[in-house]
Amino acid sequence: MIQAVLASFQVPDVRAKLLFTLAMLVIFRFMSHVPVPGVNAAALRDLFDANQLLGMLNLFSGSGLSNFSIVAMGVYPYITATIIMQLLIPIIPQLEALSKEGESGRAKINQYMHWATVPLAALQGFGTIQFLNSSGNQVISNFDLGTHPIESLAIIVSMVAGTMLLVWIGELITQNGVGNGVSIIIFAGIVASLPQAIAQGFVGPGNIMPLLIFGVLGLLTIIAIVYVYEGQRRIPVQYARRLRGTRWYGGGSTHIPMRVNSAGMIPLIFASSIMIFPGTLASYFVGVDNETVAGVARLLYDTFYVGTSWVYWVLYFVMVVGFTFFYTLVVFQQQNIGENLQKSGAFIPGIRPGRPTAEYLYFVLIRITWAGAVFLGIIAVLPFLAQRFTDIQTLTLSSTGLLIVVGVVLDTIKQLEAQLLMRNYRGFIR
Repeated sequence: MIQAVLASFQVPDVRAKLLFTLAMLVIFRFMSHVPVPGVNAAALRDLFDANQLLGMLNLFSGSGLSNFSIVAMGVYPYITATIIMQLLIPIIPQLEALSKEGESGRAKINQYMHWATVPLAALQGFGTIQFLNSSGNQVISNFDLGTHPIESLAIIVSMVAGTMLLVWIGELITQNGVGNGVSIIIFAGIVASLPQAIAQGFVGPGNIMPLLIFGVLGLLTIIAIVYVYEGQRRIPVQYARRLRGTRWYGGGSTHIPMRVNSAGMIPLIFASSIMIFPGTLASYFVGVDNETVAGVARLLYDTFYVGTSWVYWVLYFVMVVGFTFFYTLVVFQQQNIGENLQKSGAFIPGIRPGRPTAEYLYFVLIRITWAGAVFLGIIAVLPFLAQRFTDIQTLTLSSTGLLIVVGVVLDTIKQLEAQLLMRNYRGFIR
């Protein structure tokens, strides 16, 4: 491993990719400490001390929300736009046709997602400020579109600009660095907030035993994530031999790796985004004068935003399982594996080419996805169970963050592995 790390810095282009990624992350961390105009740091600190579950939004912002910086919303609006686009592609024929046009179609869909991110970021920025100010502490001063329109618009524009700049940095990392840029930004935010979370865990409980149980449970969770993340079923594929003139061409065999968790960390991010939305929307109406509306808003806020109710975690489990199947099947349909195998003269032994092959692969995918979906659901509700059994309420590193960290590390190692093997270096994986 040490030799592989040293080798990756000895290869000029790989070293340039790594240094570029690190430079972008340093810029991101600087941006997370640049506050928007009019932030009351003391009131914001008191609010976070009183409501520790704001950490879920802080997770997507890369710890920018705790400082209410220009990147306080992180890449969350872009993730929301991605979710909306993924849901609309199978529904709208024009978008489905674009998704099948190759690189140009994907570029157009990506452009639509960028356009959708701007109004979503403005709406979320306005709602976030309204929610923080409705808590009783004036976290953002002079924020009122009626009496202070210029100051209010400046704050919203700065937050939208910070989000779009963060998305741009993520895309630069994807193109010129190592790994998926958006995932790496979320990863950097989680890692940056990890020391503080661990320190709170040590300070909070007086008994060390619950903390040790929590640590062991976290280690076992990481091992299980790696095991399932790398798990796959290999479908054998045979290539037919073809006679051209007097010589035979083709032949041979390979396999299709059907992964147990084809969706990766996407279902947890999707489910978290959807589950946060009702509570965020309800938070805008908690302080209204109408008691009925305020009561319903408070109920939705306590259920979906605070997240201490078992109803929230049951719905979270169901949403994760559902999104796992949805995302896996959408990606599988876009790949057209059965049709591509038939065009290349390949077949699965015992299965007829064409539609029977596609139906067989679909059947296998459904069966193995059940294991991955249920596993992700358990991982999603694991923090709730861990806090109930260990009685640690201050150490709140979520399973979503844990899965993102492990997934990003594995993907980055695989990319570096491929770069080293292409240059005849020994890789990370032995």
